[in-house]
Amino acid sequence: MLHIALWEPEIPPNTGNIARMCAATATRLHLIGSLGFRLDDRALKRAGCDYWPAVDVVMHATFADFEAIIDPTQLWLVENPAPRRYTQATFRDGDCLLFGNESRGLPMTIRERYADRMIDIPMTTDAVRSLNLATSAGIVLYEALRQTQNW
Repeated sequence: MLHIALWEPEIPPNTGNIARMCAATATRLHLIGSLGFRLDDRALKRAGCDYWPAVDVVMHATFADFEAIIDPTQLWLVENPAPRRYTQATFRDGDCLLFGNESRGLPMTIRERYADRMIDIPMTTDAVRSLNLATSAGIVLYEALRQTQNW
């Protein structure tokens, strides 16, 4: 099983779309820290459609709580810029893809602690600061699935 972790997500439709993708791929979803919405938010539920019962979601009050259950050698931070591309990572079953929130990304303390585990998605222009969170999660998750499940 693969994991997707979202650090303090802010936009309900992004989290809902990621939850739907997790349901479709048997990927566990971790929500870490303060959420920018309520779990009964209409937009969150709408983006996740009626798939929420199929989502394996785990809530973590703090990053320390999340770290206590994740093997640090299986944690990948998806953050721009990073020292290597997501296509250069070798994914294994059990890996966790960690994404920062939509406005700030991951805290610098986390980036520094896991600097050797950071990967990014290339963009061809500096005019765009980042990709949509749900789009980014889909790109990297499906590469990890391709590698670990021979898709």
